[in-house]
Amino acid sequence: MSMPPRPAGFRHRLIDALPFWLSLGMVPLVVLAAARGGWWFLCLPAYAWYLVTFMDLILGRNEENPDPQTPEAQLYWYRAITLVWFPLQAALIFGAILYVTRAPHLGGLEKLGIFFGIGVASGTIGMVYAHELLHQRNNLERWLGDLLLASTLYSHFRTEHLLVHHSWVATPRDAVSARYNEGFFRYFLRVLRDCPASAWQVEAKRLARRGNRVWDLRNPFWRYGALQLGMLALALALGGWQGLFLFLWQAFVAIWQLELTNYVEHYGLTRKHLGEGRYEHVLPRHSWNAAHKASNWLLINLQRHSDHHYKPDRRFPLLQTYGADEAPQLPFGYPGMTFIAMIPPLWRRRMNPRVRAWRRQFYPEIDDWGPYSCAETPMPRGAL
Repeated sequence: MSMPPRPAGFRHRLIDALPFWLSLGMVPLVVLAAARGGWWFLCLPAYAWYLVTFMDLILGRNEENPDPQTPEAQLYWYRAITLVWFPLQAALIFGAILYVTRAPHLGGLEKLGIFFGIGVASGTIGMVYAHELLHQRNNLERWLGDLLLASTLYSHFRTEHLLVHHSWVATPRDAVSARYNEGFFRYFLRVLRDCPASAWQVEAKRLARRGNRVWDLRNPFWRYGALQLGMLALALALGGWQGLFLFLWQAFVAIWQLELTNYVEHYGLTRKHLGEGRYEHVLPRHSWNAAHKASNWLLINLQRHSDHHYKPDRRFPLLQTYGADEAPQLPFGYPGMTFIAMIPPLWRRRMNPRVRAWRRQFYPEIDDWGPYSCAETPMPRGAL
């Protein structure tokens, strides 16, 4: 049995919050890649994936838990990075479109590489920040979250995440809970197919309960569409058709990055079915966790994912970590795990034994897991 996480006093000075500003390192790298050309664009994914994973190996884990009752006034320097990121990301995307489409020293491969790196930033960082912002009640934060999602053409994520994922996580009704033995590429295609429709249906049902039609202006899909069209129009105006293509490319890379993370977060984990369409309450055991320091700095504690599902409105500096007796633990941080997820045989070799150990640990009463060994097999009624 693991030791319980250590309590820690909360430190709220700027210098204490600065590790969570690790994302700012991407900004000069984009500028450098655009100005120098060549292979400099490789610095962007190298920073977000490999450097952070290497830092995890050096710095180890942080198993301290802050006081969850810390007043919000003491979170200012932590929240600030999420508030300033949209202007920075917008400047990177649209400033780069304006520059690279007019830069004679950049070839087609270099431009694709630069916007691949920007997509890594807007997916690995921007969408994680959007996720944090959309869970808050403050209108400014929610609008910033909407703008970040629109800049990657993934606005429906707001509805799908808040109203579908958090309600049905670790059940067959949640498309983004990866099934046991399901490879990432199959998962990715399924999510791209199912999630927009799922988000539309839940909004249509919400409107119907209030006596409104689906085309009512209170349907947030109107806002989603307007914001996304605005982003597309700006890219076209600044860079022509080439600028529009580069914008679409970075959006695709960002979506791929987000869904890689979603794939890792709940792979193979299931909630117990209680009968008549009901499931056990979401528990820490239903999310994969990683306590690695550097990747939690970059991803603003997203890897304390069990506590996020347990307390969705808790701000990221106050998220709690859990020991292995309460929540399953990943061998590496999310950046390292998403790299492994891109190689399905390697992923299954590393993760399937961990899923089976999780089943024995938390659900020893279940003898036959056969119905859950394939992603295509539906869950039988009345079973886990």
